[in-house]
Amino acid sequence: MTGRLDIPAARRRYVTVCALFWLPLGLTVAPLILLLTERGMTMAAIAGFFAAHSLVAAALELPTGGLSDVLGRRAVLAAAGLLNLAALTLLGLGSAPWLLGLGMVLMGAGRALSSGPAEAWYVDTLQAHSGPDAELRTGLSRGSSATSAALAAGTLLGGTLPWLLGAGPDLGARLGGATSGLVLPLSVPLLLGAAVEIAFVLYVLAALPEPPRPAAALREVLRGIPVTVVDGLRLGGRDAMVRRIFLSAGAAGSALAALELFTPGRAAALTGASDSGAVLFAALACAGFVCSGVGSHLAPLAARLAGSGERAVMASLGASAAGLLLLGVTALSTGVGSVVLAATGYGLVYLGIGAAGPSENDILHRRVSSAGRATALSVQSLALQLAGALTGLAIGVLGPGPLPWLVGGAALLAGALLWARRGVPEPSTSTCPS
Repeated sequence: MTGRLDIPAARRRYVTVCALFWLPLGLTVAPLILLLTERGMTMAAIAGFFAAHSLVAAALELPTGGLSDVLGRRAVLAAAGLLNLAALTLLGLGSAPWLLGLGMVLMGAGRALSSGPAEAWYVDTLQAHSGPDAELRTGLSRGSSATSAALAAGTLLGGTLPWLLGAGPDLGARLGGATSGLVLPLSVPLLLGAAVEIAFVLYVLAALPEPPRPAAALREVLRGIPVTVVDGLRLGGRDAMVRRIFLSAGAAGSALAALELFTPGRAAALTGASDSGAVLFAALACAGFVCSGVGSHLAPLAARLAGSGERAVMASLGASAAGLLLLGVTALSTGVGSVVLAATGYGLVYLGIGAAGPSENDILHRRVSSAGRATALSVQSLALQLAGALTGLAIGVLGPGPLPWLVGGAALLAGALLWARRGVPEPSTSTCPS
């Protein structure tokens, strides 16, 4: 039973699950595109792979959240780990386009399955132990910090491991020769990630107890998913506070789309070459994850200083918007001062988004029941992904310059202003039907 775990144990297990899940994905950040290129894929094909990943993740986001609420958190998390294990193995060893495409599709499905169950398990466990008024923000902030730390560590390790294999006696060349080109130096981070996925699945099955759910046939499980999904969508329509959270997630998605699309080109322009620009981008991505982790860690302090979680969200998103505006006003300059301001802005974006997340989710979990908790988190994730995709399409035609950054900054500023309105009281019981 979940109630048998005390709060420190539940918090440790939740943090461990966050780190184990995101470390393998961090290992893919630096080498994946280079590996696909090494396998002979064109940039058009690579773009198609990533589009397939995003579309599958978006399409499955709500159904898999409903599956977690109906079937259980542990089973869905373990399935996510198995899908990522298969995906990383196919991407690390595959050379045929259909195998690589299948790997990206499976990774997208794993991403959708993972959206919400771990956090829902943690909140369920705490509320079973301490009731609906259990303090959630500390654990949520530590989970977010662990996610960011795992992504940062994975990005650094995934970027340096192939380089280390090519140094000195060139172990990478020997590895490729011994496997007839099946395993390349760039494959190693992905295969290491696959090994971590095995540890993740075993840990989830062993360390995340939950109350037994009523035995249900597959038909009953599938029939319960649409009802849960509809309840999750209706929640955003009738609860103003939850609607703010979903809209804020969309604002963050717009900001992140601007960063992901235009930071690599800006780094390459700064260094004068694509190779060195890629190294700089990897370092920036790692720094961004670190800033996000620091922001998440500081979320409880921010809420205390601001006087409430709502005001903390407003201040955090406002700081992120200021960061994007700094990136916008320095877009056409390469002077030292402008570079320093741009780096400061980049860090501010991630710091603010990281600080806002735990307070937003603390509010969200107090307004939904356990029966719809994972679905609500999936709606939040879907809002971020869809807003990011639409913003990416819109600003992708603008080209380099201040405007794309200012569009992202305006979206974040609008998200911050949502919280300037007087909030509705946080209920002690859920407004989401069971």
